[in-house]
Amino acid sequence: MKAPRNLEAIFLAVTVMTTWAAYATAEVPVAVAPAKVQASTVTDANMPVVVIKAKRLTALEKASLN
Repeated sequence: MKAPRNLEAIFLAVTVMTTWAAYATAEVPVAVAPAKVQASTVTDANMPVVVIKAKRLTALEKASLN
């Protein structure tokens, strides 16, 4: 008759044991190291370069756009 009185403690104990059992039996995935990346710079005289030059808007100008 003590089981109904201690049902909460029994539930918590079973929950903790189940959680630890799940962690203990879980498969650990093998970590795969990423391949080394070789970065090289290629100078190409035909590569287009875009340069943007503009002034920043003031708060008043930004407010007038809305």
